[in-house]
Amino acid sequence: MRGMIAVILAFFAGVDANAFPTRLEYNPAEALRVFDSDAGYDFRGIVKLSNCSGSLVRFQGAKESDPGLVMTNGHCVSVGGGMMPANRFLYRQPAKRTFQLLDRDGSIQVGEVAATELIYATITWNDVAIYALSESYEQIRRRFKVEALLLDANRPVQGEAIEILSGYWRKGYSCSIDRFVYELREASYVSRDSMRYSKGGCPTIHGTSGSPILNQRTRLVVGINSTGSDRGERCTMNNPCEVSESGEVYAEKGRSYGDQTYVLYSCLNRDGKLDLAVSGCKLFRQQ
Repeated sequence: MRGMIAVILAFFAGVDANAFPTRLEYNPAEALRVFDSDAGYDFRGIVKLSNCSGSLVRFQGAKESDPGLVMTNGHCVSVGGGMMPANRFLYRQPAKRTFQLLDRDGSIQVGEVAATELIYATITWNDVAIYALSESYEQIRRRFKVEALLLDANRPVQGEAIEILSGYWRKGYSCSIDRFVYELREASYVSRDSMRYSKGGCPTIHGTSGSPILNQRTRLVVGINSTGSDRGERCTMNNPCEVSESGEVYAEKGRSYGDQTYVLYSCLNRDGKLDLAVSGCKLFRQQ
């Protein structure tokens, strides 16, 4: 899991933003070194969390008066001071968390938005969390001149050129979708139909968890960066392995992965709100 930075931030209802020890502790000097101001990436709509990266997003058809949404990984949300167990989810819980909005080149923070509700979070099937903000899309645009990124309702395709933009490190990566993985296993956690990135361009690091994956051509959000293999071990924490439908296992040091986000549309109700009761919802919703 690529977002476990040692920070503590209290939440309501036992849900906190906090944090897990990792090989990469936050270091301001390191953050400045990683920041890539000359790469030409557009960080509008990208947010920085206390321990991860994320993005201001909206669904197709969302109203300007709707509360803004922030998307990050489920493993960036802590439960009782630790990471959420496998085969669990959180749904419609009060939350108190802030997110830093970045300017176009990521060099400065243009403002801060705050969550009032954790709409959904899980690390099972899809490593994703969605927060509802106290301000609407229109209010955010007026205050900060920032537009939300649009979530693509269509499944991405193999070979598609992508960008991964980290608000935590203010750094971007460019590569393509190498393949889709039947199951991605990391300790007790299992993701389905994850994207594996092509070699060379997207060697994501701890702190990039929750970064949106954008189609380079359309700038639509097609996925969310989740994890990668630190040491090449088979199916251990921070060392995910690929498992085929026939049970074959593959693991390689340096391989990084993300989850597809088009599945979120399967859980929208007639009002365009995330609702796990919708028939055909593909998000994990079992206890």
